[in-house]
Amino acid sequence: MSFLAGMSLVSKSIIIGFLVSTTGIALWSADMYFFGLTVWAIVIMPPLLWLYWKFFSGQVWKSFWQSRREAFRKVRLPQLVWKWGLLAGLLFVVIIQASFVIAFRLIPLPDSFSSQYEVIETLPVSMAMLAIFMSSLVAGICEEVGFRGYMQVPLEKKFGPAFAIVVVSIIFSLIHLDRSWAFSILPIIFFASLLLGVLAYQTQSLLPGIIGHTILDVFDYSFWWTKIFGKFKWQTVFVSGMDTHFILWVVIFLLSAGSFVLIMKKVFVLRGGQIQEK
Repeated sequence: MSFLAGMSLVSKSIIIGFLVSTTGIALWSADMYFFGLTVWAIVIMPPLLWLYWKFFSGQVWKSFWQSRREAFRKVRLPQLVWKWGLLAGLLFVVIIQASFVIAFRLIPLPDSFSSQYEVIETLPVSMAMLAIFMSSLVAGICEEVGFRGYMQVPLEKKFGPAFAIVVVSIIFSLIHLDRSWAFSILPIIFFASLLLGVLAYQTQSLLPGIIGHTILDVFDYSFWWTKIFGKFKWQTVFVSGMDTHFILWVVIFLLSAGSFVLIMKKVFVLRGGQIQEK
């Protein structure tokens, strides 16, 4: 990538990570452009994702851009690291969903929250759910590969994990500002990226984050950003008072966040400091 010559490592990592993520998402956009939100679009996308995965994991054309395998992190994990990493990925979903509930008990849910996804609501429910799942899978894979892989890995090695995770999370938050729902939940997007960055670093794998990210987006598309499952219009606590519903979700958030931290510490011990192991 000679056009990046002379740039700082931070700039290179940001640009490459963004391009890697955008490449996969562009495939899904092109698929929908040519075939619409139809069964054909759903059928065609998995082979395209498979090719994306093969290329950016460095499993094909191995002589080209040899750092791909390093940027993709590990795809094979020790059994215990995999088990605890997967549990942390699922806890990530609970933490962020609890964050949404708490946020929208403190501020009203914006009326325009689902305006960009009204087309999904015009589809039959079965087709809408397939489209939601595929969109979520594309985002989960491509954003984790691009941001927590190709962008974060070089920054980790040069500046350490804290700097890398924060920088990636800032960029990750900013690129979501084109969505109608993003501005009102920008702190949650940043927080979610921090958790995914920690998860990728501690497990040294993108897989738990991809699973958690995909599941999170399925919930978000189908509950928060569209009306497929409908929305609850809760009153804010400033109207209803500190009720059981709000307190319960605060407790869920604290327990799941605390458990996530403990699991990350356990994974670090299980890895035994073998960060460089391939």
